[in-house]
Amino acid sequence: QGETADFELLKHQLSDPDIKDAQIINWLHEFRASVAYLTKELEQLVSILLKLPWLRRGREVVEEYLGFLGNLVSAQTVHLRPCLRMIVSQFVPPRITIREDDVDISDSDDDDENLSENFNTCHRALQTVARYVPSTPQFLMPILVENFPFINKSERTLECYVHNLLRVTVYLPALRLQILELIIEKLLKLDVSTPQQDIEDAEEASNNSDSEKKSAEEGLFDMEEDEEGKGSSVVPSSSERMAHPLAERLDILMTILFSYIKDVCHVDGKLAISSTKDLYRDLVSVFDKLILPTHASCHVQYFMFYICSFKLGLAEAFLDHLWKKLHDPNNPSVIRQTAGSYIGSFLARAKYIPVVTVKACLDLLVNWMHKYIDNQDTGSNAYCDVALHGPFYSTCQAVFYTLIFRHRQLLDGNLRKGLSYLQSLNFERIVMCQLNPLKICIPSVVNLFAAITR
Repeated sequence: QGETADFELLKHQLSDPDIKDAQIINWLHEFRASVAYLTKELEQLVSILLKLPWLRRGREVVEEYLGFLGNLVSAQTVHLRPCLRMIVSQFVPPRITIREDDVDISDSDDDDENLSENFNTCHRALQTVARYVPSTPQFLMPILVENFPFINKSERTLECYVHNLLRVTVYLPALRLQILELIIEKLLKLDVSTPQQDIEDAEEASNNSDSEKKSAEEGLFDMEEDEEGKGSSVVPSSSERMAHPLAERLDILMTILFSYIKDVCHVDGKLAISSTKDLYRDLVSVFDKLILPTHASCHVQYFMFYICSFKLGLAEAFLDHLWKKLHDPNNPSVIRQTAGSYIGSFLARAKYIPVVTVKACLDLLVNWMHKYIDNQDTGSNAYCDVALHGPFYSTCQAVFYTLIFRHRQLLDGNLRKGLSYLQSLNFERIVMCQLNPLKICIPSVVNLFAAITR
């Protein structure tokens, strides 16, 4: 009714940084009883309540606050977004201000020992809200995207945020695919913006400077080498850390993603087939959407190879999936070529793929190549041109590459049988055809292939 003095006083008390636990509990109790009045008009008051430092308080405050949140969102869904924003903003270590030479520097408080306890409470809060408002996931996802920390934020901040995102997928499974997509998209940005050459150069430079230091200190510490102490350090030593800062971030986040994949797929140390298959489906769709079209991704795709290592059936399903992409003429040529490259490197390098599977894939690929040559021999396009025959060349390269790495196993055991198998693939015809694959494929692959076949 126009008399705002008491209301202003209330807002002032709630904003007071020195507010006591007992006061917070009393106020929250009052608000829970009158939650029906906290309509859109009182948005400002609600935003002050959402800024209360409830997480770093005693147990009673936390319980009372969780109760208040539940009452608030169930009575006034208009405040759902601000509540979700407040919870998600706690997914990273709190900011603290450090004074250095009269300048305030804001940094994340990585040493907060209650961090994991606070994260547990945040997830309880999210679950409470989701229980009262079933449409929570669709409002939550844009907020998770918006709050993703910039890639140059501290490693700890990124680590905590990604860890918490993956925890959300456990109790809001409807969001799993979107969350995995979001994380992998951010990893790809990191991956593509740190070329492998830069990472190797940085490692080399750091190794050189380390060895200079070492040679200066040689002999000083030899006596004190403590054998048992070596394996027990938890903090990665400087030698385990990547010298390139973005590579180090990529390492940390990939490790979190790998642990997550392992935890989802294994229950009590045993592979849980149905949950593994579900996760595999989600990861394949992320692979198709993000990895296949991305040029120059070096590291992120290993999440796919990792889940395939759990069971041969998954590796075979993945190869089959790539093969369908490769030989379907309706797919864009660049996607077909990338699929071919992935088949080649996967067959060549994945130790868990047995020779039987390698042979089956080689048969498929080589047959397709021979058919392709048959179709070209009569046509007017039977000349060497990458733009026209990209998928063919990428298949040739995949086969050559596989052979370079696997020829010993193919010939192992029974040499005569192995040789007659390789002869049955009829490489002469492929190499001699008018499309001339040896001219197009990467020279290093061609030279090794030629040396081996000879």
